[in-house]
Amino acid sequence: MEPRRRRANPLAPMRFRAKAAASARRRAVLLRGEGRGFSAGIDLLSFQDTPENFGENWRHNMFPVTAAYQAIVNKFERCPFPVIALLHGYVLGLGLELALACDMRIVTEGTLLGLPETMLGIVPDVGGTTRLTRLIGPARAKEYIMTGKNIPVDCAERWGLVNYVVPKDGLMEKANQLVEELRVAAPLAVTFAKHVINGLTDVDRGLQLEAWAQSQLMATEDFEVGAQAMMTKQKPQWKGK
Repeated sequence: MEPRRRRANPLAPMRFRAKAAASARRRAVLLRGEGRGFSAGIDLLSFQDTPENFGENWRHNMFPVTAAYQAIVNKFERCPFPVIALLHGYVLGLGLELALACDMRIVTEGTLLGLPETMLGIVPDVGGTTRLTRLIGPARAKEYIMTGKNIPVDCAERWGLVNYVVPKDGLMEKANQLVEELRVAAPLAVTFAKHVINGLTDVDRGLQLEAWAQSQLMATEDFEVGAQAMMTKQKPQWKGK
């Protein structure tokens, strides 16, 4: 993923860089961000391109927009190989939603993890609400989604959000170790295990609810307030409508 305006932006302009772990046959995919962080989330300026792709009235017809983003992120969860996200620096908003769609997550110490969408007047709608709840439980998911505050890295490991916390220079070493462990197992068994575990939760139902909620919120004045506040780095004055 390449930085844009000093912000790593995974889904707009939709540039991905996924590296298959070196082996005679592909056994895992490593996903990492370049630069100072994995991803700081979507660039608000990318919304300027939305009318061209989805029509001028896109904010009042959000379902196609959300479905397009969800389809991209879903590809990582539905990949037949284990996908390992290597997280550093900052992993926020859409960046964390992308990481949550991966099978395993390795994070460096001091990394910022969070879903701050409620500070924009919206909700995580690309699987973040559903997948975070699946990993850390409803009560904790509600706290961190509703407040938009960052999730401490030590808590993330303890709660099962990430698999390992490593020093800042230890991402690739740990990733390669994990890939080697996966190579020992039978490849078809690994693929079927992934399908079975993913099938234990109705993610599709969650994605539908996320899309419904976002279709309501994107048309509100509060979204305009939140977007303007974030662009100008001021405190939002919510209107509740």
